Amino acid sequence: MKTHPFTIAVEDSVLTDLEQRLAATRLAGNVDKESWNYGTSPAYINELLEYWQDTFDWRKAEKKLNQLPQYKTNIDGMDIHFIHQKTNDPKAPTMILLHGWPDSFIRFNKILPLLTHPADGEQGFNVIVPSIPGFGFSSKPQAPGWTVKSSAHIFTQLMGGLGYTSYIAVGGDGGSPIAQLMAHQAPEAVKGVYLTDRGFTASAPDPATQSEAEKAYFQAMQMYSFTEGAYAMLQMTKPQTLAYGLNDSPVGLASWIIEKFYGWSDNGGNLDNTFTKDELLTNIMIYWATQTIDSSIRVYREELLSPSIPAGTFLKAPTGFGLFPKEAAGVFPPEELLKRDFNLVYRSELAHGGHFTAMEQPKLMASDLRAFSSKL
Repeated sequence: MKTHPFTIAVEDSVLTDLEQRLAATRLAGNVDKESWNYGTSPAYINELLEYWQDTFDWRKAEKKLNQLPQYKTNIDGMDIHFIHQKTNDPKAPTMILLHGWPDSFIRFNKILPLLTHPADGEQGFNVIVPSIPGFGFSSKPQAPGWTVKSSAHIFTQLMGGLGYTSYIAVGGDGGSPIAQLMAHQAPEAVKGVYLTDRGFTASAPDPATQSEAEKAYFQAMQMYSFTEGAYAMLQMTKPQTLAYGLNDSPVGLASWIIEKFYGWSDNGGNLDNTFTKDELLTNIMIYWATQTIDSSIRVYREELLSPSIPAGTFLKAPTGFGLFPKEAAGVFPPEELLKRDFNLVYRSELAHGGHFTAMEQPKLMASDLRAFSSKL
């Protein structure tokens, strides 16, 4: 497999066009300026818009991203973007870290040096961080039917092509089912799977067989879907309708994405407690510059039409769960539920963190990954 170094270089014309669109933004009216109860806070989106126009420097962010060892390769006609960083130990284990939506490969920027350049006495890892097809600087699937199973197949080939015959697959959100599917596709290579959630493909067992803890968990998840699930229903049913507005309006795109960063992170009611505006805008800019909001949300629809992981599928690979308190409904999946579908060898309940754990609590997650790796 041939790989070549990759450097991010967004064209000046894209940035000029963005400046004009930001200057011409028409913000919607509002009822409660400070509140997030109706969706994205009007006060925050105004603040972010001003920062985007007057302070944020994409070229500075781009230069910082380009300090990462980035590469591209072609697999099955798809250009795949990935970070590949090795540690100093020639016998070190290897991990592939898999992001989800609405983030990107930058989910793992903070945790990457903690894993590849550990403190004295700590285990180091070789780390690969790919961009999922349809996200960021990887190719966009051009035909219907591209599911997380398709991405798992690509990444299984990527790891083999890079010469890795043994590795740990790590994922959250969309990365969770991809990691699971990689273990199904290459059981001889994936020696362990570490997840921060069960994955959006996970199904519920027969209610008649559920424990009280399981019933409480699914009730909490059902209530959560009533308050937080509208985005998923829209992306599963009519993603194209949504994509026109998000791809055309930078503030519309930002609002759709940052509302999830607010609602799904452990921020104590203030987004600035968890993410800097530069971090948020760098992630948004990756979607904007590559025009990948359409291709990134379309996978929800494809999974609805053709689920990648059938209900009742058991994962034989040794599996660990790092559970963070602000993930989803804020209710940890009980051990008996995880044992139904996984060869559970490790389960931890962490004190802090949410959906974007590697960005929110990189040290905590790095420590938990080492603890899981020691069980293998």
